[in-house]
Amino acid sequence: MSSVIQWTLHRQYLTNFQYPFGPRPVHIYTNGSTFLVLNSLRFQWALVRQALYGASYSPSPQLTVNLLTISPLLGANILYISFPMAFLTKLVRKSFRRTPSFPLHFPSTGFPLVSDSILLEEEHLDEYKAGQYYPANIGDVYDERYQVLGKLGFGSTSTVWLARNLQEHQYVALKIYTRDGGDLEEFQMYEALGQGNHSHPGYPHVRTALDTFKINRPDGSGVQHHCLVQKPMWDSWRDVVRWNPAGLFSEELLKAGLAKMFLALDYLHSECKIVHTDIKADNIMMELVDESVLAAFTQSEIDHPSPRKFVDGAPIYLSRQSGRPRQFGNVVLGDFGAAVRGDKKRNHDAQPNVYRSPEVMLKTEWSYPADIWNVGVMIWDLFEGTHLFQGNDPKENRYLTRAHLAELVALLGPPPTDLLRRGKRSSEFFAEDGEWKGDIPIPQLMSFEKSVTRLEGEKKEAFLGFVNGMLQWRPEDRKTARQLHDDPWLRS
Repeated sequence: MSSVIQWTLHRQYLTNFQYPFGPRPVHIYTNGSTFLVLNSLRFQWALVRQALYGASYSPSPQLTVNLLTISPLLGANILYISFPMAFLTKLVRKSFRRTPSFPLHFPSTGFPLVSDSILLEEEHLDEYKAGQYYPANIGDVYDERYQVLGKLGFGSTSTVWLARNLQEHQYVALKIYTRDGGDLEEFQMYEALGQGNHSHPGYPHVRTALDTFKINRPDGSGVQHHCLVQKPMWDSWRDVVRWNPAGLFSEELLKAGLAKMFLALDYLHSECKIVHTDIKADNIMMELVDESVLAAFTQSEIDHPSPRKFVDGAPIYLSRQSGRPRQFGNVVLGDFGAAVRGDKKRNHDAQPNVYRSPEVMLKTEWSYPADIWNVGVMIWDLFEGTHLFQGNDPKENRYLTRAHLAELVALLGPPPTDLLRRGKRSSEFFAEDGEWKGDIPIPQLMSFEKSVTRLEGEKKEAFLGFVNGMLQWRPEDRKTARQLHDDPWLRS
């Protein structure tokens, strides 16, 4: 019997397992004190982790394992485990992976110290509270594998760091949530994204999770922070607009980018049953595949440590900018913090103000078509350099739903009465016959034709036909992501 995988499963970790006969397996023999036997039916990865790492690892309660004592001729125990082939691949790779990297050493002195009187990074946020953010230190290693290399950015619910997976020799982005951030539904969305059909052409254009885990605050309080591990990204589409000399997407770049986005949305909608609800240029990124940029980022942190300050002993770092890569990877849709299941009807408020769809504003049930509207409106940001809708109320001089709906009427005409009958807020803005009854006038001189200034003739006509498939009052009248991907304008 030849050795296929070299494992030693110590008997002390297997004493609590059951011994009934299991299904006939595919035998993978080792020359250790036990035999590891695997098949391709069903499996929970946590079980193998317990067997390999010891009793300190706790699997979920529904896990089962069967040990069968083989004949004295073999003189060993066989561990029966059932699992998908994807996990078999992971298990085999584990046995042949390289030796883990040693953590890098980062300077503990010589960094610029920011005055306590100066607000730094997340301190500028209205939501900022001392003690909400995890006190991460550059050089720290979390979950026994992820070493923090430098700060990439921050938000109201997290800080984001460049890290290195010491086990897999891989650069990653590590998102550490605040003590109140990282709700369960967001992590369920990432789990669903990872369970879809990976051969779908949209899968590479969705930013999935590589790993999730929790870390305890170092103060001994027992408070835990959720952590999300993902592939590193470079700039977003918003940044592309900023550093483009023209300040806009070209027609060719817009077509290429939208084609990838519709693939991503088809994966979300058809494979994962997810509505993103927050599609904007900030959340569409380019995958960073040029590792020399990340290596230079890391070396720069070692040679020139980032400025920082300390608040009650907790560090706050200045984010470090990375250089521009020589090449980019996939266009990727990310940030699923506001995503929801699409197979359950919703009517709660969603989407950024100027991107809100009619059904969200009127409080009818909404689902996947809300994302389609979202993309259609975003196109003007990229191609014309302005929002299609402003929603600025002339009386209140701020965004209000009535001002936004008035602009929709100016561009699309009155809403269908059957849509109004579904909306809980329809009566605030419209009569039963669809007539506008808001306290502000309908804007004059607005039209799709006037809003498009960079195309003429047949190109403009084809483009307007394309966006017409997205910007419809009724959600059911909008095209699907798959249909839009095959639109003649996008293909031309």
